[in-house]
Amino acid sequence: MWVNHLSLLPGDPSVTTSFNAINSGVGSGLSGLLIQSSTTGSTGSGGGNKVVEKALDIPPGFSIKGVRIAYENSNPRSFIAQVRLAQVQNPPSTALVLLDDPTPLNAAGPVFADSSSVSIDPSKGPLLLSLRVNFADTSDRIVVRGLGLHVTA
Repeated sequence: MWVNHLSLLPGDPSVTTSFNAINSGVGSGLSGLLIQSSTTGSTGSGGGNKVVEKALDIPPGFSIKGVRIAYENSNPRSFIAQVRLAQVQNPPSTALVLLDDPTPLNAAGPVFADSSSVSIDPSKGPLLLSLRVNFADTSDRIVVRGLGLHVTA
């Protein structure tokens, strides 16, 4: 099930996202969500993970088995460092991490990558998808060209 990758939001003021329908400026130029950072590393200015994140809308009756990402890096030294799915608990004061895949997505690309397998029941609470990014240089860019979920009914 493909989800809207253009709706990923920066989780830290040092991370910016943008979109250009004509050219992403990375690789062949195919459009996508462009991620940049004004600081290096994978820790945000507030001390937490440097991420882009979105809430997921999953139709009733489906289970999530994993995440699929289409991406391209301008330079492999800057990359998606972690894929995480967390489920908001009741009461909604915490979120339980149900997928925490630290596989570095550092291919120059363009490439599809699948996360490790998981089994998540979305009916148990809202889901948050986070992509932790790690920038070695502030001139580097990461473009997300697709974002999907492996699901079963």
